[in-house]
Amino acid sequence: MAAAAGGGSCFVLGASGQTGRALLRELLARRLFARVTLVGRRRLSLGEEAEAAVEQAVVDFERLSEHAAAFQGHDVGFCCLGTTRAEAGEAGFVRVDRDYVVQAAELARAGGCRHFVLQSSRGANRHSGFLYLRVKPPTSARLPAVCQHLALRPPGWTWCPLERPVAVSVMVARVRCCLTGEVEDLVQAVGFDHCTIFRPAVLLCKREESRPAEWVAQKFLGVVARVFPTAYSVPVETVARAMVAIVLQPGEGKVEVLENKTIHELGKAVPQQGT
Repeated sequence: MAAAAGGGSCFVLGASGQTGRALLRELLARRLFARVTLVGRRRLSLGEEAEAAVEQAVVDFERLSEHAAAFQGHDVGFCCLGTTRAEAGEAGFVRVDRDYVVQAAELARAGGCRHFVLQSSRGANRHSGFLYLRVKPPTSARLPAVCQHLALRPPGWTWCPLERPVAVSVMVARVRCCLTGEVEDLVQAVGFDHCTIFRPAVLLCKREESRPAEWVAQKFLGVVARVFPTAYSVPVETVARAMVAIVLQPGEGKVEVLENKTIHELGKAVPQQGT
């Protein structure tokens, strides 16, 4: 189902994250849906104009089945939900990146959602012996050694300051990939008319408060991207535009998995706002 400009309804999970915010900006600027609902644990401060254009459903993810109404009547669901093991602990990480996502998908399908767009991560593999590659990928292990003093965080990857020694950070990255692969399988099994899975590499974004280590990493990857534009990274704005593109013109199959290079291509196919 291709979304008609200005019609239909969608919801966004994870709108407080970098990709979620970029996606929300795209949705509002292009006016693709008559109704946009943000589903989260708290209300977001979006500014007067944006807040007037969206609905916000505050839910308790530990009792998500009690909030089925938040998922009723939407044509498309976008899921950019994720956390880090450092923030939530191992058990909390699994709940957020797997349980909450799958429960939300089930409620959305029961509520009539036909197209579910899931932000996963490169390298997702449910058969991996590591928890993140059954939930998101060890991209840091593939990057040049000069960058490995930095940690990465989901969904996908965004650069952040060092949270723990490199060996532990890389292990956490591998742990995520196995969990992400498991989530992909569980979401596909829900039975949407269309299910699109995004597997971006390192997510690049501009933060309001840029820390020195993060600034160095962003600059380094900016240089790398000039030589290998689709190999190691992708701007969150590109991911957001690609999500818009796939909703406007979904693939023919029930399930479509988009790797980093395809995300770049789709993101470029949709004109940037103001151009």
